Amino acid sequence: MVRVTKLRYGFPIGLFLFFYLDGILGAAFPRQLFSEPYAMSSYLVVLWLVFAVFFEDQIQIPLGIWAAIAGGLFDVYYTGVWGIFIFVFPIVVALTRACYKAFPINFLSGLLVYFIDITVVCSLSYFGNLVVHMTSASFTDMMVDSLAPTLAYNLAAYVILYFPVQWLFNRLRN
Repeated sequence: MVRVTKLRYGFPIGLFLFFYLDGILGAAFPRQLFSEPYAMSSYLVVLWLVFAVFFEDQIQIPLGIWAAIAGGLFDVYYTGVWGIFIFVFPIVVALTRACYKAFPINFLSGLLVYFIDITVVCSLSYFGNLVVHMTSASFTDMMVDSLAPTLAYNLAAYVILYFPVQWLFNRLRN
């Protein structure tokens, strides 16, 4: 018999809340996040997916499917273009799982994995936008003006949310 935990229901709720929080923070702090020439992107949805890989334990959440759904919604709602994040988010989940097997997951190695994940998300998003001619920025400009501030913001979010989300997953697992 399969044990159904609160995590099966809590995970999608948390994913929705982090998705919504991405939009709220962008709307509440537009000058701080998007001041010329710098632009920070909030990827709290990716953070929730990464935390799920770290903390899911023996509960097998279909993260690839949830990542594709979240990516599709992220595409439509935040970018208005269908197709980049629907592929990027599942790639990040797969990459995180591969790193999870290579590193003992703790706070610091998780920070490194999330650093890699955000770099992959920003880079693939940039190249996807370059292919469909939605950006004309050079790769160097993207690294300095977008990737660096995005990493700073998202790594700060990781540091702030790691232990509360770990506690939440432990509570939902039982």
